[in-house]
Amino acid sequence: MNFQYLNPLRWKKSFLAAILVGFVAVWFLFIDTYSLYTRYELNQRKAELEQRTEQLRHETAELEEKLEELEANPNLLERIAREEYGMRKPGETVYIIKED
Repeated sequence: MNFQYLNPLRWKKSFLAAILVGFVAVWFLFIDTYSLYTRYELNQRKAELEQRTEQLRHETAELEEKLEELEANPNLLERIAREEYGMRKPGETVYIIKED
């Protein structure tokens, strides 16, 4: 039985280099902390967070517009207070009518 194929010292240098390159490639592609797979996942998460940030900025701008409108129009503020929160002026009586 010929054992020269099992002895790594007898292998060709190009074969050993190919094994080393293969190991390094697998390491950096899948195993390392900063592997390409991890970077891909992080980039996906970053894109989701940027999209969510833009959505929240848009919602903030809408709320700021509503706030400015409420500050500029006291009648609107009074209407919302009466309709949504059931508030009343002193001396007023509020009647709630329920429809069946």
